[in-house]
Amino acid sequence: MANLAQTHSQSSEIPVYLTLAAVTMVWGGTFVAGRFLAGELSPIFAASLRFLLASAALLGFLCLARVPLARPTPAQWLQLMLLGLFGIFFYNLCFFYGLQYINASRASLIVALNPAVIGVASWLLFKERLGRSKVLGIAICIAGAAVVIVSRNPALLMATPDAWKGDLLIFGCVVGWGVYSLFSRRLNQSLGPLQTVTYSILIGTFMLWTLAAVRGELSWAALSDLGRPQWLSLIYLGVFGSALAYIGYYDGIRKIGATRSGVFIALNPLTAVILGALLLGEQLTPPMYVGAVLILAGIYLCNKPLAPGAKRRIL
Repeated sequence: MANLAQTHSQSSEIPVYLTLAAVTMVWGGTFVAGRFLAGELSPIFAASLRFLLASAALLGFLCLARVPLARPTPAQWLQLMLLGLFGIFFYNLCFFYGLQYINASRASLIVALNPAVIGVASWLLFKERLGRSKVLGIAICIAGAAVVIVSRNPALLMATPDAWKGDLLIFGCVVGWGVYSLFSRRLNQSLGPLQTVTYSILIGTFMLWTLAAVRGELSWAALSDLGRPQWLSLIYLGVFGSALAYIGYYDGIRKIGATRSGVFIALNPLTAVILGALLLGEQLTPPMYVGAVLILAGIYLCNKPLAPGAKRRIL
């Protein structure tokens, strides 16, 4: 009976895994899209436009689905403001400023640390079970992501004089995303992923636009000069990379936890490599295949159910 229940639990989680895989594949393209905008718009203005589009998409979906906005309690408002501050406002300032100093490949290598940061923080702060297979899975995922990224662009390891600034800023993304992932638990259960994402994005968007206005960076002339690639990048970042992807990610956290969901982020660089091969004719090398196998093996280990006897041997 126990084996039957375990098998049923695993099969019921397959849609969650597929959704998280799709979400992180979408995020794999955000670094390229962000790089398109890095030289055209100021970082704050670019982030403001991205989440204005995300807010419009979310509110439009709620309107079409006839889902009214919930009324958060004062305690929930404080949590939502925390999510908006770190997951939207702080993350995107680090993201767009960081891409001014380093390329997308180097940035994605740093972001590959996300699963480790989320896993350790979950264990320390919330006592989330972190078995040996999860620890090994996270380590293998990071190693696989590093192999894929470095084999695709070995030059990213050659730092420029200001590269440390970009590294530090992109690591700020890791910290911001860790807070956004970990402190959404109760809200995901009480408000649901859609309401949580909508409110956090609306709050973060307001913060970004306020800062852009105060700094005088709302340049409509720069906006009118954008070409088709830049507009497509904005739409991709706002609608797909923010509104839809955030909902899918939060739904995954609600169902299987932050650590098991966060490990799927290792698919980001793999997606970038595959898209480069399909759309740009880039060559796939043997190390990339090795990295892909490592990433998939790490995700499997991290999401592998603990055996009944192993639950006592939690780290």
